[in-house]
Amino acid sequence: MSQLFRPFRVNDFRLLFTGESISVIGDNFHFVALAWLTLQLTGSGLALGSVLMVAAIPRVIFMLVGGALSDRFSPRSLMLYSNAFRAVVVGIVAALVLTGNAALWQLYIMAAIFGVVDALFYPALNAVVPMLVDEPTLAPANALMQGSQQFATLIGPALAGFVVAWVQTGPAFAFDAVSFAVAATALVFVRGGRRTTAAGEHATGDAKPSLLATIRAGLGYAWADPAVRSLILLTAAFNFAFTGPLLVGLPFMSDHGLGGGSATFGLLLSGFGAGALFGAIAAGSIARLPRMGTVVLLIAIGLGIGLGLLGVAPNVATAFALLLAMGLGAGFLNVNIISWLQGRTAEEMRGRVMSMVMLGSVGLAPFSYALAGAVVDLGPVALMFAVAGGIVVIASVAGLLAGVAEQMVYAPAEAEQT
Repeated sequence: MSQLFRPFRVNDFRLLFTGESISVIGDNFHFVALAWLTLQLTGSGLALGSVLMVAAIPRVIFMLVGGALSDRFSPRSLMLYSNAFRAVVVGIVAALVLTGNAALWQLYIMAAIFGVVDALFYPALNAVVPMLVDEPTLAPANALMQGSQQFATLIGPALAGFVVAWVQTGPAFAFDAVSFAVAATALVFVRGGRRTTAAGEHATGDAKPSLLATIRAGLGYAWADPAVRSLILLTAAFNFAFTGPLLVGLPFMSDHGLGGGSATFGLLLSGFGAGALFGAIAAGSIARLPRMGTVVLLIAIGLGIGLGLLGVAPNVATAFALLLAMGLGAGFLNVNIISWLQGRTAEEMRGRVMSMVMLGSVGLAPFSYALAGAVVDLGPVALMFAVAGGIVVIASVAGLLAGVAEQMVYAPAEAEQT
């Protein structure tokens, strides 16, 4: 356990962790308040879905731009300005709600702004952590960051729901604005995460490459490394297979197959979230994972099998046990994969590579939602889970056969690049 808490010895990491942990709780308040306010204003589920889509589209479009900017400028500064800007935007929305002047069109504008700013913020967050801690402390640092997110996801929605029910949405938005301000203030005192020379700017005075050229260079860098390329593709396949079935198929199965309704769905999601929390803690408590590549791909195969079995779970207890185990594996994998990629990638390329991983995670989500929704309407929900699990198993076995496991070793990025 001492390995897990090692990053707290670094003052910069303590500041980052504290600010972002508070901000993540605020994010849960934001989501609950946004959903409730949209329904209050319109009474339409379609309106809520369209607001969420307005945020999702620019998040996908600008994700690679965010990675390139993280490599060109200071990721710490991008995060600071992003948090400060979101604090102002949400503060304005809170004021509109509290004065009774909120309207749906304002929520669309806020959602679009958040989509763009999120695309800049999250690659910077993944780029800044390796700049604050040394390589042996990287996995515990990622475990703590992801663990705080999982914990906030467990307690945040329930707490936010209570607050919204008690004092309505205005104070909930105000809390979110304050949480962004706290995160921005914490970053003011972070000394690391800065670049003395922007990527692409040379001492000879050569002109900096264009943003598009910077993105192309990052894509070429990732594609040239077989292990990095394979992990990005595996992550995309994994998220495509999991997102739709869990967030679209599982509610349907909870209501129709298991007969428990929304309470059962919430319980099952909590099981997955609790497993992910403990999986992240376990990953951060191990100094070095022996035969990491083989372990990662074998766990991924197990997750695919678990996903397939979930569709034929005979009762709530079995489904909960499966989701708890799958969450444990997913949390363990996320920490190890992200930490390995951060250590493998040269610092000047890290933001772009991590933005590709995130694009694979969020970029395919709308397609996964749509496909899962269509399958659910047709009826073969168990078949959907089986096919989705099969995608994960096939992708993982292909990685083993292609020798990806042997390439996933802990080594300096420079020693691995050709």
